[in-house]
Amino acid sequence: MKILYIINEDWFFVSHFLGIARAARAAGHQILVATRVADHGASIRAEGFDLHPIEQDRGRVSPGRALGTILSLRRLIRAERPDLVHALSTQSTLLGGLAARLAFAPALALSPTGLGHFWTEPGLASLLARQATRGLLRLIRASPVVIVFFENREDPTELGFDSADSRLVILGGAGVDPSAFPAQPPPQGRPVRIAVVARMLRSKGVAEAVEAVSLARSNGADVALDLWGSPDPGNRNTFSEADLAAWNRREGISWRGPTSDVAGVWRDSHIAMLLSYREGLPRSLVEAAASARPIIAADVPGCRAVVENGVEGLLAPVKNVEAAAQAIETLAGDAGLRARMGAAARQRFEAEFSLDRVVAKVLAAYAAIQSRLAAR
Repeated sequence: MKILYIINEDWFFVSHFLGIARAARAAGHQILVATRVADHGASIRAEGFDLHPIEQDRGRVSPGRALGTILSLRRLIRAERPDLVHALSTQSTLLGGLAARLAFAPALALSPTGLGHFWTEPGLASLLARQATRGLLRLIRASPVVIVFFENREDPTELGFDSADSRLVILGGAGVDPSAFPAQPPPQGRPVRIAVVARMLRSKGVAEAVEAVSLARSNGADVALDLWGSPDPGNRNTFSEADLAAWNRREGISWRGPTSDVAGVWRDSHIAMLLSYREGLPRSLVEAAASARPIIAADVPGCRAVVENGVEGLLAPVKNVEAAAQAIETLAGDAGLRARMGAAARQRFEAEFSLDRVVAKVLAAYAAIQSRLAAR
């Protein structure tokens, strides 16, 4: 088939979906990518994929800009005539899905990858946005040939799907290559190092992580926190560099900035932490699990798809700094517990989240779509 991937950011395609696209190409499919091109256009073209730059704003999307993106994608779909349009990310699912319907694309795959701040913020505007999202998805998924990939088992219900719908596939994320994140022994010495790998956003629970580690230290825990990631100017929930620099001046807190060596982060860390308000399936925790690191996470959708409390790590109620600090103190004081939970995390990774397992599910869905198209 000729497959067009639609995604709002080129870095997101490269970091999360490149493995799936490579596998689709290896299976004989022709790959096109429509995305906002910033820093990764050359690497996408180097893969031999046909790259189509689009303008898609991840910030506050006005109706006019959204309509412009939909019409631009509609023109692209009508010109390229792909057999399958696969929209990646929640925003692209809505805009790309509508464009595909307007262009009468033969088949459609949707991958809403986390529901964003509209599902975590109170207020009328967020409520209306949730209702609008559910309504648009009902329209989009009425396409004759459609499949919907979810990263966890809780999001389908939130978006109005019947859990028994045969068009749903639960993937467990976009898959992580186990050879890139091998199980590693923990580092030697003290303090116990805790790492957060994420965009520096309020919704990622970064502030709660800082406060929880500070509280645990004040209670006598010999721990230190490393924050790995950048602010995201395209997201209204971002922390500024000034915020991060202020935290950096605290004892035991270090903002390290972005890194291209996440495997190295887990090699040098004892514990992974993410106190996010909601996730699709957090890739950083999957990579930590692959590296055999115990995890402290918020007890929210997405995070609890990776961590069962007391097995692969410890869960704390969302935004509860005291509970997170207690989890830190528990793991920091028990190396044996950290080792057992890290081994369980690696075992669960191999069973559910490895790239091979995810790719097999995606390619099976593509084959089913191809068969349906051939039978029409």
